[in-house]
Amino acid sequence: MLCAVLLLGACSPKFNWREVRGKDASYSVLLPAKPATFARQIDLDGTQVTMTMTAAKVDDMVFAVGSATLPDAAKAQAALGAMKTALVKNINGTVKAEKTSAVANAQGSSASVDVEAVGSTRDGKAEVLFGHFVSQDREIYQVIVMGPEKAVSRENAETFIASFKHN
Repeated sequence: MLCAVLLLGACSPKFNWREVRGKDASYSVLLPAKPATFARQIDLDGTQVTMTMTAAKVDDMVFAVGSATLPDAAKAQAALGAMKTALVKNINGTVKAEKTSAVANAQGSSASVDVEAVGSTRDGKAEVLFGHFVSQDREIYQVIVMGPEKAVSRENAETFIASFKHN
């Protein structure tokens, strides 16, 4: 019975999951609605980069993937912390849970940070952020779900984040 309820929730007409591939970066991800893509300059602790964002919005929830290429791999891991800090600050948040990992091998280096944060909007409404931040050599990615704490389900956040694949 529980499986049937979960399956029906995942198939909600509100969430029309579709696979999307990065235009300028090598990744694929499931997004719950038709996405929009845009690029903008950002500052990651003193390093200026152009980040391309592909995002979809369902009600007040945002599902987004950002990608950028840094000048060198040494700055990529540090950029993960800068992205996480900026997004937590955007919701005036506090980190509830965080997990980090790093790997270095003959193919290069990679690192990831997973975070769950809670905060509030300027008008005092509770917000939640689920984020997965990844570096692969000079490439960086942020895979995030943000929105009202009561509206963002852990299941939909996990579906989105787990679907992210760096190709």
